[in-house]
Amino acid sequence: MLSIATVNVNGIRAAARRDELRWIRESGAAVICLQEVRAPDELLHKALAGHGLGHLDVAHFESSAAGRAGVAVLSQYPIVKVIKGIPRTEFVDDGRWIEALLETPDGPVRVVSVYVHTGEAGTGRQAEKYRFLDAMTARMKTLRRRVSSHGEETVVSGDLNIAHTTNDLKNWRGNKGKAGFLPEEQEYLTGWFTRGWSDLGRQYAGDREGPYSWWSWRGQAFDNDTGWRLDYILSTPGLATQLSEVRVHRADSYAQRWSDHAPVVATFGESS
Repeated sequence: MLSIATVNVNGIRAAARRDELRWIRESGAAVICLQEVRAPDELLHKALAGHGLGHLDVAHFESSAAGRAGVAVLSQYPIVKVIKGIPRTEFVDDGRWIEALLETPDGPVRVVSVYVHTGEAGTGRQAEKYRFLDAMTARMKTLRRRVSSHGEETVVSGDLNIAHTTNDLKNWRGNKGKAGFLPEEQEYLTGWFTRGWSDLGRQYAGDREGPYSWWSWRGQAFDNDTGWRLDYILSTPGLATQLSEVRVHRADSYAQRWSDHAPVVATFGESS
């Protein structure tokens, strides 16, 4: 049984202070994808070792901009190859995309941790987001082809900063025209889902509102479950057919939150 988690930690040092690493240690997930690590390699490894996670294989891509972005893959399985950044694009030093090829008992699995830009409608930040999504689309096409040529089932997981449909955003009417809920952004996801990638969260939850994975720190958003589904786990078809569960690990109360994101965990194969 394979389990893969994704979580935006809002900074690994802050996560350690807020006891988030205890959740990672106790989650039981074999593979954990992190976004917004915001720390150099040595600090990430120190934080993991200090919370009983030093035994994991780690692939980490630090952003060239200190204190920004940063993605990682933590694995109980050996990591045999790592690719940092989207190859042959401008996004090779921004700490937003990392691939780790894992050697699992069931064969090779490629796992991607990705942190898509937040964007801002009508600005250069949004234009950069679209360029990144274009680069992602091209790379995902290549990875999809590798399933048949190399037998590498692939998972792409992380904070996509896009709500795909009205099911993925509680207050969708109030967010029309805003970054994260723009039709142009949603078209990227629709394209992926119609070209061989499965949205495991929606596959498991079905056609309904939520479950959400991000809530603002402000106001009563968390208490009222006025959230967004921004954290996704996508997979190639072979893994999608083995999906047994996708669970959002929402905190029991506002006071127990350690990030504005909740971890999302996908489990493949039969539960014991």
